[in-house]
Amino acid sequence: MLMKIIPISNYILIEPLPQEEKTKAGIFLPESADKERPEQGKIIAVGPGKKMVSGKIIPLNVKVGDIVLFTKYGPTEIKVDNKEYLIAKEEDILAIVE
Repeated sequence: MLMKIIPISNYILIEPLPQEEKTKAGIFLPESADKERPEQGKIIAVGPGKKMVSGKIIPLNVKVGDIVLFTKYGPTEIKVDNKEYLIAKEEDILAIVE
């Protein structure tokens, strides 16, 4: 059975994009190389927005399908149906890649 993740509040579900396997100098990295945690991903789902004390909900600045850059250690790693995802707050998103 497939599990569906629906973020709440100002949380965002991100699918990390694969990292480059070749350096800028043209050197291919082997599978055994110690790779950094990704900092770019595709938004899979978003919460409704941040709820203010007044009860007003401030919508998020990102949407499903956006490719984003995020802080390296801000998001939390989760595994759903043997696939890795990240859950981040909107504050962890640095930019949208166009």
